[in-house]
Amino acid sequence: MVNLRCGCESAGGERSWQERREAAQRHEAELGERARSTQQEIDALAQQPGAIAARQERLAELIRTAEEERRSAADRLATAETALAEARRGLKAAETALAGRREDKVRAEAALEAAVEAEGGLKRRVREALDCPPYAILVTAGIDPEEALPELAEVEGRLQRLLREREAMGPVNLRAEIEAGELETQIADLQREREDLTQAIARLRQGISGLNREGRQRLMEAFTAVDRHFGQLFQRLFGGGRAHLAMTGSDDPLEAGLEIMASPPGKKLQVLSLLSGGEQALTALALLFAVFRTNPAPICVLDEVDAPLDDANVDRFCTLVDEMTRETATRFLVITHHRLTMARMHRLYGVTMGERGISQLVSVDLERAETLRETG
Repeated sequence: MVNLRCGCESAGGERSWQERREAAQRHEAELGERARSTQQEIDALAQQPGAIAARQERLAELIRTAEEERRSAADRLATAETALAEARRGLKAAETALAGRREDKVRAEAALEAAVEAEGGLKRRVREALDCPPYAILVTAGIDPEEALPELAEVEGRLQRLLREREAMGPVNLRAEIEAGELETQIADLQREREDLTQAIARLRQGISGLNREGRQRLMEAFTAVDRHFGQLFQRLFGGGRAHLAMTGSDDPLEAGLEIMASPPGKKLQVLSLLSGGEQALTALALLFAVFRTNPAPICVLDEVDAPLDDANVDRFCTLVDEMTRETATRFLVITHHRLTMARMHRLYGVTMGERGISQLVSVDLERAETLRETG
């Protein structure tokens, strides 16, 4: 029994040494392979300094070339900037000269227009005074166009003599019949225009009267409907009391003012300005919702209307908003910081700053969140 166990141990030791020798041989082969790879890398690295030096020389040459090109470009840029400055100065001088020429042109055109107008005036005066075109003045005056003109003093003396003779003859209006016919025509035209204006004024007054009548009717209908809704909503918001709208200052609805009369529970009827801040806010909300109930709109924006209200009144306000939403199909966008109002809304939108300086819009669907909580 002893000899058999020793033989087994001897055989196991030989196998262990055999495995160690094979592992050492494999390791020796791996070391040899790594030595060859390392030698190849050493040979490759030995060639790198030369290649690096060649690349440095090429880069240095490229740098010198780029520096020369930069200096050349800078010289060209300076030359171009100088030329641009000269061109701008020339342009400015040309613009100044052009402005002067334009002013001269405007003055010349004005002078030409004045001369043309003066010429037209002289021609009209010649026709009116002498009843002949300007080119026939010499013939009318009995002056030979081919001879020299008479002296100015002689012409002025003759003119004064003729004017005295004409004044001695008395005023004679040769165009009296023509002017009378023109005046009769103008009078007839003015009479027709007067009749047209009279008829137009009558139609305009009739139209204004009809518009005022229709406006009073529509205003009273709207006033009655708003007043009725206002009284009902006031009682719902205050849990009692009464309120109504009153016209003041005139019997004409189009010219009358508007006064809000309110009587919260336990108080006498008084004007809106005598109520407390919260009561004024609730009364104003009742009037606003009365207008929306009379003429519903698709959307209504309420900005901090619940700020002056206590919790009980905020609950009444939210209940009324829900009822208005169902009755009028109006969508209400409420801007608020009150927790009760936010809790009664269908959806919340807010802005949060998750990181410093970065704002983010947050949306919460309260109805869906409640449904998920119930199903969960």
